[in-house]
Amino acid sequence: MSIFFLIVGFVLLVLGGEFLVRSSVALSLKLNFSKLVIGMTVVSFATSVPELLVSLNAALSGAPAIAINNVVGSNIANIGLVLGITAIIGSIGVDTSFYRVHWPVMMVFSGMLYYFLWNDHQLSNVEGAVLFIGLIFFVVYLIQNQKIAIDSISDLEEVDDALVKVSGSKIGLWLLIGATALYFGSEWLLRGATEIVLKVGVSEAVIGVTMIAIGTSIPELAASVMAAVKKEKAISLGNLIGSNIFNIGSVLGITSMIKTIPVTAPSILSRDIFWMLLFAVSIAVLALLPKRNQINQIKGFVLVVFYGVFIYIAFKG
Repeated sequence: MSIFFLIVGFVLLVLGGEFLVRSSVALSLKLNFSKLVIGMTVVSFATSVPELLVSLNAALSGAPAIAINNVVGSNIANIGLVLGITAIIGSIGVDTSFYRVHWPVMMVFSGMLYYFLWNDHQLSNVEGAVLFIGLIFFVVYLIQNQKIAIDSISDLEEVDDALVKVSGSKIGLWLLIGATALYFGSEWLLRGATEIVLKVGVSEAVIGVTMIAIGTSIPELAASVMAAVKKEKAISLGNLIGSNIFNIGSVLGITSMIKTIPVTAPSILSRDIFWMLLFAVSIAVLALLPKRNQINQIKGFVLVVFYGVFIYIAFKG
């Protein structure tokens, strides 16, 4: 039954996330929000809700290692798995906003997370508030600098104009379906993962940084692969980096503001977070290697191989 709950939990998180994004965008369009604001705030936050619910549920259920490593693992998967596989299918360009805004900000958030966890082996309410307020400043900066924001958003056309015609009752129904699916998805995913931990003897930290992290990254992976296969405009590097920033600032920020998250698994500080930092640095290195300003098939393959090495070490170690 543990595998059943795990799979059904994954499916519900994907479906719930989709309904939540569509309903949030439709509501925002009815309120006359610009596509730019919707793309940077509403969609970004809505797609982080699965990670938020899983981490919050884990923290409140006494599984803090899953709460932290869900985000650490998702950030690793976004680069090693999502970016890697997408680049193998079709090269991804690196724009100037990556060097000027997104990558430096991601490194700052990643560095703050490492320092907060290393300093007192927990993520406190105050530290969570610092991360969340930092995220708000970042979003405000992007909105005020619209040229950078437009460069960083892969395709504002993905904000479907047809959603403005959706009735209020349908928006309400989508919100209800999305919220219900996300709630039960996070509950069952955590239940299945916990049962696997007890049966197999693998730690919560390992399950959180691998299986659960991959599960909560499935929507991004599916969307990226479909865009590449259809030869549509692929996701930009800025969007993936933005997702990692939102994961730290909103998911861990909000979760730790509600309940302090202690570091209960030594591997989080001794191994996992360094892998997150390594993958973050690797993007800049790969982008500067020939062919410059491009993550091509070879570079994508390198990322996927390194991600495989990380998964192997996580389960073996």
